[in-house]
Amino acid sequence: MLEAREISWIKDHKAILHNIDFHLFPGECVGLIGPNGSGKSSLLKILAFLETPTSGSLYFQGQSVPRNVTLSIRRRIAIVFQEPLLLNTRVFENVAIGLKIRSLPKGEIRDRVDFWLEQFGVGHLSKQLARSLSGGEAQRVSLARAFALEPDVLFLDEPFSALDAPTKEGLRNDLGQVFKSTKTTTVLVSHDFKDISHLTNRALILLNGQVMAEGSPSELLKEPQKEEVERFLAHFSS
Repeated sequence: MLEAREISWIKDHKAILHNIDFHLFPGECVGLIGPNGSGKSSLLKILAFLETPTSGSLYFQGQSVPRNVTLSIRRRIAIVFQEPLLLNTRVFENVAIGLKIRSLPKGEIRDRVDFWLEQFGVGHLSKQLARSLSGGEAQRVSLARAFALEPDVLFLDEPFSALDAPTKEGLRNDLGQVFKSTKTTTVLVSHDFKDISHLTNRALILLNGQVMAEGSPSELLKEPQKEEVERFLAHFSS
């Protein structure tokens, strides 16, 4: 589905990523985890075609991705960020915007928007102004908008980190149920191993711009790791 080979990225004369290999199979949810400054969000931006690597190659659906990524490729992915980026209009219009840009029929747009708002428990907010929502509600709307696009690959960049603990737990559980029902191919960035263990099939641990370990969440906790990886995982193993 998506592959990166020997990706390196230098920004403002600073090496951010070093020779990273990555692959994502259909139906997988793969986590990128590491401390602040480890390069996980930078890697997500490159995988999502928001940034161009300094060196290395990207492949999507078996085809090499050009440096000037075409609109047809960009429209096959969706991204949800830490802070919901909502327009100052009704919730319905926020979820519908990407579908309108793709010129889908009005009836299909209505059906998709209504369905995904209900999936994330915010159908009753359809006519409310998006800017009036709480943080958790806004993130649910942002997720509904992304899933409504039916993307080939969904990218989630720290989608829970701005939420309080109870709100985060509820949304994480709901998202897990959506993953089970849709098998949406996903890359999830988080600094919290609870997100990774609850939602992903496989995870990469990034430290200082390098992949230091890879495996299922349970394997990462149980198997012996490099000393610096063990220090990072020690925060989550108790």
